[in-house]
Amino acid sequence: MPYYMYVSIQGEDKILLFAMDPTTGDLEPQGEVAVPGGPAPIAVDPARRFLYVARRGERKISSYRIDHGSGALASIGTIGLPTDPCYMATDRRGQFLLSAYYEGRGVSVHAIGNDGAAHDPPVEWRETARGAHCFQTDPSNRFAFVPHIAGRGPNEIWQFRFDAQTGRLTPNTPPKVTPDAPVGPRHFCFHPRLDMVYFSNEQGCSVTAYRFDPSAGTLTAMQTVSTLPAAYTGQNSCSQIQIAPSGQFLYAPNRGHNSIACFAVDATTGLLSSLGQAPSEQIPRAFSLDPDGRFLYAAGLESGRLAAYRIDPASGVLQPLKTYPVGARPMWVMIIKVGG
Repeated sequence: MPYYMYVSIQGEDKILLFAMDPTTGDLEPQGEVAVPGGPAPIAVDPARRFLYVARRGERKISSYRIDHGSGALASIGTIGLPTDPCYMATDRRGQFLLSAYYEGRGVSVHAIGNDGAAHDPPVEWRETARGAHCFQTDPSNRFAFVPHIAGRGPNEIWQFRFDAQTGRLTPNTPPKVTPDAPVGPRHFCFHPRLDMVYFSNEQGCSVTAYRFDPSAGTLTAMQTVSTLPAAYTGQNSCSQIQIAPSGQFLYAPNRGHNSIACFAVDATTGLLSSLGQAPSEQIPRAFSLDPDGRFLYAAGLESGRLAAYRIDPASGVLQPLKTYPVGARPMWVMIIKVGG
């Protein structure tokens, strides 16, 4: 089955395409697609048929059809927006495109048509607060969460009920979760089997594990673990977060310490234990695990390079492999497996 990687290069208005070898982790360049207007967040539907990219400089979202034989992208539509999205994801059925708006102070839901393109106008445009940084539905597709960073945002996670038929949002009860300290929840990921959700904390330089109530759609904080070594005193902030498909390991980049924080995940409780940090490229804003959880790729926002690592299947420790030049300001790394 083909494995493809897409990397949005904001500083050069393009998306790079790589073929990935699932055995060695090697990447082979397959070309690029011109995407004017500062491409940044990327989303792919659950069937891996369509790709969506936010053009933040032009306040637009473009939709593409993915060729399963080559990974090539064919444009199928573009819609305009009143502000620029910093995060996108589809719902669990691939029927709606969800977007979060940092400066736009909220989230939107656009219907995805039978042609695979995101359509205008949005079925939902909901104001939350400044610093909205992520927007995803839970595995049941009945609930959604929107974290807001601290300082420039309210340091809150907004909880919603999501109507999978209409795409509409309704505030849950309670409507918000507020961390005990101004840690700034930014991005999150769900455990593949346990009722746990993990948030990277931008200002707190930490990861918080939350118990997820799948009936009520609410979160309860269980544990917060630092992403940094105890002796580190320099500037830092956290960015994205991902958990391995096995549920055994979790990773969160440090921007400033310039490393990938690695954690083991307890198979029963879902709680985290630090495995230390692996050195990375400068300012690792964007990263991704491959679909099998065997490799990790992290892009340095300031270095313009993409670092590849092998994930040790027993320990979760990252073993450096190769570094690839990608260009100015890589903003997103998306890896898909097609045909299965």
